[in-house]
Amino acid sequence: MLGWSIDAARAAGATRTIAVLAPGSDDIQHWLDDTGIAIQQKQLGTGNAVAAARDAVGMDDGIAIVMFADTPLVRADSIAALVSKVADGAAVAVAAFEPVDPTGYGRLVQGPNGTIESIVEEREASETQKKINLCNGGIMAAKTPLLFHLLDRVTNDNAKGEYYLTDIIAHASAGGHRVAHNIIDETEILGVNDRVDLAAAEAALQSRLRITAMQQGVTMVAPDTVFIAADAVIESDVIIEPHVVIGSGCHIGEGSIIRAFSHLEGTRLGACCIIGPYARLRPGTDAGDGVKVGNFVEIKKTKLGDGAKANHLTYLGDATIGAAANIGAGTITCNYDGFGKYETLIGDGAFIGSNTALVAPVTIGARAIIGAGSTITRDVGPDSIAVERAHTSEREGAAAKFRETRENKTKPGS
Repeated sequence: MLGWSIDAARAAGATRTIAVLAPGSDDIQHWLDDTGIAIQQKQLGTGNAVAAARDAVGMDDGIAIVMFADTPLVRADSIAALVSKVADGAAVAVAAFEPVDPTGYGRLVQGPNGTIESIVEEREASETQKKINLCNGGIMAAKTPLLFHLLDRVTNDNAKGEYYLTDIIAHASAGGHRVAHNIIDETEILGVNDRVDLAAAEAALQSRLRITAMQQGVTMVAPDTVFIAADAVIESDVIIEPHVVIGSGCHIGEGSIIRAFSHLEGTRLGACCIIGPYARLRPGTDAGDGVKVGNFVEIKKTKLGDGAKANHLTYLGDATIGAAANIGAGTITCNYDGFGKYETLIGDGAFIGSNTALVAPVTIGARAIIGAGSTITRDVGPDSIAVERAHTSEREGAAAKFRETRENKTKPGS
């Protein structure tokens, strides 16, 4: 979540980011190798947290954005709107929202001219102030070094004994500084305090991602059943059927169809591919245009040329499949011997018969045909036909004799 907040700030144009952390946060500090760090020695409230970043921010003229890692869904354009209000003359700009039920939120108290005079926390609010529906979204933009001068005036004389960042608003207003606000959607400031909140934030994000995809030309038959990773790229005229997961690192080409109950991650598809139903495409899958991957097919770290087909019950791993190759039902690339992974190469236009095991490393030449039921352990040349099966042994009448023997052994007294 911290990464989401940082990414949003950078997308809004922030030139420098500083994370305020608690002592003993070495692992997080190491993860934030390209972000400035400030340590809040004691957790004495949001105002104290921002004050801890004073040295890291510096006292030069500028605009500081204050965000919170537990509200990861704020949009970059909402942050940029706050910065614009400060750039246009406000000393501070506050993100606001208008919930149906404001209970529990800090209220934005407005003056006669519409500027914000103070932010009052729920537990300090009067009965009249509790009726205010304009609530504090937490995110602020403020001029520096004015931000830190205002923080110097904040006390902890309140019900929690903390230094509230929100108290700078009253001090700013009293000092003749204009405080503006910008209304944002309530989902942007969803706070995540536990796993229930996390699920709610994920649901809100998924709704946002689905709507964006559909607005950009993606068709979803049952949108609420589709999961899309935030970094997935889905081109126009893609059709996604119900109960599909498009995980991280996916790029779905124009005009492709992802049929029901398919799961994709780390996958790149060309144009007009048809995937599923019930297909699993794992990281490293790279399919050209017009590829067809059918039901109960699993693919991992495999490149498929244009028009290649694997329509049924197949596993392809560590392989390169040529253009227009046809992979029959039940084909397996045997890529792992318990110690290492090995590659299977299948040439353009090759035909792999059903129930074939390709024991890697092995190469099947272009336009070669592999007979059904074969276990291929050596390379097959271009335009060849290869069949590798055990010899069929038939004993006429043996089945009847077998049954008779078994039946006699099960009779009483035998």
